[in-house]
Amino acid sequence: MSRVPLIEPSTAIGDRQLLLKQIHGAFGATPAMFKAVANSTAALQSMWGSFGALSNGTIDPKLGELIAVAVADRNACEYCLAAHTMLGRKAGASDAELAAAQAGESAVPKTAVALGFVLKVVDDRGQVTDADVKAVRDAGFSDEQIVEILAHVALNLFTNYINVVFDVPVDFPAVKLRKDA
Repeated sequence: MSRVPLIEPSTAIGDRQLLLKQIHGAFGATPAMFKAVANSTAALQSMWGSFGALSNGTIDPKLGELIAVAVADRNACEYCLAAHTMLGRKAGASDAELAAAQAGESAVPKTAVALGFVLKVVDDRGQVTDADVKAVRDAGFSDEQIVEILAHVALNLFTNYINVVFDVPVDFPAVKLRKDA
């Protein structure tokens, strides 16, 4: 059971209600995570705005979902792992690619470099080296894309922490974490 109330779109007012209606329209339902975040209008605006902005970025949606899967598994966020596995499939990722991403791995060398970088950022709390950034550039990512990779990491840390801290009930098909929390 969630540690915060899950705000229903039908009982929300003002900007919260408008945002929850937009989210419902995008998903065909209102995921529990957004209902938890709706306890703060500012946080809901931030999260939903970030999803929208990054969906229009230069990073391929499939890579964005593989990043989300890697970060979710690393943070033992069952909610985000389930949600982004489903979204990853919709973005064209195979089950094998999604399973590999949970470990920060990929058969595609460029993707493998990105996921390795992502997990280094998460594990080392952003304390990366010049060589780490150079490796991502050398793999073919532009500075714009590297910044977007970090934006994906930051957004996924936000969503992971919301779901883990508040024990938000998973409303997507469950996916097994690779490791225990």
